[in-house]
Amino acid sequence: MLSVEEYLGRVLSLASVLPAEECPIGTGFGRVLAADLTARLPVPAFDNSAMDGFAVRAADTVGGARLRIVGDVPAGADSAPPVGRGEAVRIMTGAPLPRGADAVVPVEDTDQEPGDVPLSAAVSVPATPPGKHVRYRGEDVTPGQATLRRGQRWTPAAAAAAASVGYGTVPLHRRPSVAVVATGSELVPAGGTLGFGQIPDSNSVLVAGLVEQFGGEVISAVAVADDADAFRRALAASARADVVVTTGGVSVGAFEVVRQAVEADIEFVKVAMQPGKPQACGHLRSATGEPQALLALPGNPVSVFVSAWAFLRPLLATFQGATADVARGQYRASEGWATPKGRTQYMPVTLSGGEARPAHRLGSGSHLIASLPLAEGLAVVNASVEQVRAGDILDVMVVR
Repeated sequence: MLSVEEYLGRVLSLASVLPAEECPIGTGFGRVLAADLTARLPVPAFDNSAMDGFAVRAADTVGGARLRIVGDVPAGADSAPPVGRGEAVRIMTGAPLPRGADAVVPVEDTDQEPGDVPLSAAVSVPATPPGKHVRYRGEDVTPGQATLRRGQRWTPAAAAAAASVGYGTVPLHRRPSVAVVATGSELVPAGGTLGFGQIPDSNSVLVAGLVEQFGGEVISAVAVADDADAFRRALAASARADVVVTTGGVSVGAFEVVRQAVEADIEFVKVAMQPGKPQACGHLRSATGEPQALLALPGNPVSVFVSAWAFLRPLLATFQGATADVARGQYRASEGWATPKGRTQYMPVTLSGGEARPAHRLGSGSHLIASLPLAEGLAVVNASVEQVRAGDILDVMVVR
């Protein structure tokens, strides 16, 4: 059997970084930035007040003072009265610091009422050092400074940072397009009436949702019977996809439709993991003539879930020039459980108070779909561990 790391290397080799598109900064959240962004503007753009209060000359406040108020400066003002000796200007947060002032006294530290009140003739202020409550031009970011890095996820916070340093559009990698094909003659569309030996098709729903969560674009999600010709037709209909993800049909049974249809083109392997041992991946030649990545997952739901987090997520990230930034943490096992000899185990767990507990009383079985809604993490147990004991420290991949 291949180790998880060996097989992951083969999966990632299927990806080539997709081209970038120039996008308005308020769009494309979840995509990946294709270039470093250096600041075009300083942040702050000018010296400004960090508080609602009064702009003063610090030298005039030694020992406390009463200063003559000579004007107002609201945020967005296009001019400001200068501050001379013995003078003050009422100022709002974010407003430009008037010429001559070098400090701001918060209104609550003065004898003035806060809020929208008439301007008084004078204000009493305490001693205030130079620079107090002043935000200086460029103290956060200076022009030319690296602000955002290629390969990071595009988020509303990243968009706000880009806007603040002068960007209106940014280059983002195109999302990988994904076609999902669930196989199995037993599958019935979700909500449909079940006949003898039939089950609802949960896999196409699961994989399509995870593709979206992982930053891909689902262009189709279908289920096909265990018929090689039907499967080939589904592949032909998926020619526009960068990646085809299948579930089922990769083991050694008599009706393994994925194996029957594409065994000559892709590699079927056993991976030293539980659940998810049977896997397959490779390149197909699509109808467009371009190589197309195929990731073939096992058919049982927990195997699909685990395999998607272990292999599909990093594959889609690599297509976008990024790494799979899965949150991980250290948790203490709340109880013990058995581990498979020589295989890395992925145990769905709930997380609480620094502890990890199996999400299902029967453990990590590949058919235990009831564990999936409860799973907040996957405890990754090294293949060399013979038994998890209560109190052991576990490496947990957070999936909530």
